[in-house]
Amino acid sequence: MQKFDHLTGVAAPMPIVNVDTDMIIPKDYLKTIQRTGLGKGLFANLRYLEDGSENPDFVLNKPAYRQAEILVAGDNFGCGSSREHAPWALLDFGIRCVISTSFADIFYNNCFKNGILPIAVSPEVLQLLLDDAERGANARITIDLEKQEIHGPDGGTVHFDIDPFRKHCLLNGLDDIGLTMEKAKGIENFETRMAEERPWV
Repeated sequence: MQKFDHLTGVAAPMPIVNVDTDMIIPKDYLKTIQRTGLGKGLFANLRYLEDGSENPDFVLNKPAYRQAEILVAGDNFGCGSSREHAPWALLDFGIRCVISTSFADIFYNNCFKNGILPIAVSPEVLQLLLDDAERGANARITIDLEKQEIHGPDGGTVHFDIDPFRKHCLLNGLDDIGLTMEKAKGIENFETRMAEERPWV
């Protein structure tokens, strides 16, 4: 998993409340277990018109936000089903951080397991960040995970809270497999000892 420490990127404003995982990645795109290639289906029902062409009014189709790496979203982001394809699609598109006032629990956990940083802020802070994001390509926001700070385009700084263990995992690029591999030597020693003490097993 890619490490997350500092991120400076364009922030796209998407102040829609209750964005569910089917809106993030519609069920038509769930026929694969591959983590790549899902970016084209991200917000498909909003990004594309019925004829398959791009919807010019959708934020991620606007030139200023095509390379957005940060999404500033409305309340209760990621609700609905537990599909892990949702963070996969965000990451494949290039979104590494989602900022909202609240997240659905399963989506929130899945983000950390896939190298995406979900940040919960107060409604007042969210409005400030939405205002910044409305500036288009000039809305470059910096996320400093080590210091737990968001730096706005005008130099303003906001502190955010994060669980220390999840912070450690993101800073070191550790998913569940990576965490297990950190204990590989201990596991190997245990297996060797068990083989000696219980050769009949």
